[in-house]
Amino acid sequence: MTMSLEGIRVIDASRVLAGPMCGQMLADHGAEVIKVEPPRGDETRYWGPPFFREDHSAYFTGLNRNKANVSLDLRTPGGQAVLRRMLAGADVLLENFKAGTLAAWGLDDTTIADEFPHLVHCRITGYGTDGPLGGAPGYDAVIQANSGLMSINGEAEGPEMRIGIPLVDIVTSLNAMAGVLMALRARDTTGRGQLLDMALLDSALAILHPHAYTYLASGADPVRTGVAHPTIAPYETFAAADGPLFLAVGNDGQYRRALEVLGAEGEAAGERFATNPDRVRNRAQLREVLGPLIARRGREELAEAMLAAGVPAGAVNRVSEALAHPQVRHRGMVVEEDGYRGIGIPIKLTGTPGRVRFGPRDRGADNRAVLAGLGLDEAEIAELERTGVLGATTAGTVGD
Repeated sequence: MTMSLEGIRVIDASRVLAGPMCGQMLADHGAEVIKVEPPRGDETRYWGPPFFREDHSAYFTGLNRNKANVSLDLRTPGGQAVLRRMLAGADVLLENFKAGTLAAWGLDDTTIADEFPHLVHCRITGYGTDGPLGGAPGYDAVIQANSGLMSINGEAEGPEMRIGIPLVDIVTSLNAMAGVLMALRARDTTGRGQLLDMALLDSALAILHPHAYTYLASGADPVRTGVAHPTIAPYETFAAADGPLFLAVGNDGQYRRALEVLGAEGEAAGERFATNPDRVRNRAQLREVLGPLIARRGREELAEAMLAAGVPAGAVNRVSEALAHPQVRHRGMVVEEDGYRGIGIPIKLTGTPGRVRFGPRDRGADNRAVLAGLGLDEAEIAELERTGVLGATTAGTVGD
């Protein structure tokens, strides 16, 4: 074994972000992942510009490497029959169909469990399939709004803001991957797969820390504090001489060392700022004292001095600066592989490391190879192509 998930076959019938990202992470660590796209393709193929090429948007490209690709119309009886053959030899199914879609195809939860008892079935929805909002559609930003995440993001006097990345989708993908691995481990003991019922709403609430606990402890809704931490100070952005710097002082010892780096004496070391609760209560005054001291220094030089003193700090980089950073490159977090450019693998296993093997495939690029592997002969494959069950095997055009 050279990668930890070799021998695991995953049918990735999901679209957009949470499911595809989960499938990509499994593929990065050696699972054989087959992405099943409708003939028109995953809609994120066209979420651009920018595009790497034709129907490979930057968005799609970041979620679908290391996967074989089959373009299959699952609305047809022929497509559903092929899906059943795929599931018979698979370990994992990833899907985010609308509630009731699989059941309409004769694959409700009970049928899947009975026909494919070995299968780990990972279902991702916005709100779950039952309850007051069961089956309702939900994109990341809507869940950010519903869950309270949006209410705590933004400046204190400004409007609620969407977090700048699709955080709920991303966290759901991580939770889904963890759940899949747990279910596979449980299958080693029980011999049976199981259903993972993953909801974006659940993942959003699970990361609402410490704000959910602040409310549960106090009965008061948390307020927005902008870039500043609500319960730690100084833990926010300051203007250095040549750009923004983030200073993250987590305890009183770090605060004293930060003052030494800044050459701060007198007022900054006074009783008003002696402990973290003191500093939080007097946050505005603390900024007035520290701001001019930080503004005299360059952000890189000051960050290096803070880090050397054991105080977390860093320049507020643009994306281009972050991706070019020597430590980012040292960690292998920017990958260039046979024309593919992407972000590296964050899970660094030393014995069975993951690997980027190839970039996203064209729609249907592996139709014939995958179907032949399922035992379909040339005549059967040709008939599926003739009837439109198999989509085109060439790259599409943007917006087709």
